[in-house]
Amino acid sequence: MVSVQISDRGISDTAVLRAMKKVPRHLFVPKEYEKEAYNDYPLPIGHGQTISQPYIVACMTAEAKPAAGKKALEIGTGSGYQAAILAEIVKEVYTIEIVPELARESADRLRLLGYKNIIAKYGDGYKGWEEHAPFDIIIVTAAADQIPPPLVNQLAENGRLVIPIGAASEVQELILLEKKNGIIHKSRITFVRFVPFKRL
Repeated sequence: MVSVQISDRGISDTAVLRAMKKVPRHLFVPKEYEKEAYNDYPLPIGHGQTISQPYIVACMTAEAKPAAGKKALEIGTGSGYQAAILAEIVKEVYTIEIVPELARESADRLRLLGYKNIIAKYGDGYKGWEEHAPFDIIIVTAAADQIPPPLVNQLAENGRLVIPIGAASEVQELILLEKKNGIIHKSRITFVRFVPFKRL
C-alpha cells in the first residue's frame, strides 16, 4: 500500500510514510471490508460515511506538515483512522465527530488501540474546539461549501488547515490555508471527492 499507492505517487514525508505503515488500517473498517482495507479506494464505514483511500489520507497528512510537539484538530473522526495517523506523529490530536454512533465507535477503537494522545468528542465540528485552540494543524474530512470561520480563527501562527471545498455531488477542491504573520494564504492541492460536511 505505502510503496505503490503513496510513495510512488510523490508522498515523501518519512514520518507520514512510517505512520501509514504502522497503523493497521484493517482495524478501522467493518469486518466485511477487512480484505479490501489496503486497496486504493475509499470504503463505507456505516451511517453514510466513508474511510478515505490511503493516498488521500497520506496526502492530507503530508500537506499539514505534522511534527513532534504539534497540536492537531480533526473535523470528522469517522472510524478514527486519520486521527491515528496524526497521533503517530504529533503531540496531541483533538477530533470531533457529528454522527453519535461513529463518535462512540471510534473513541472506543482508539482507546483499545492504546492512543493516549487522542481526545475525541461528539459534536459540531464547524465550531472547532475553542478551549484547546490554537491548533498547528486542522484537517477536515468532509466537503464544506465554505471554510468555517471558527476553524480559521483557531489556526495557530504558521498553522496549516487542509479542507475539501465544494458541493457533495461534484468534484471538490482540496484547499490548504496557511497562517503567516496573521495573514491567511490559500492554495489548491488537488481535486477530491468527500462526503458532505454535516451540521447539528
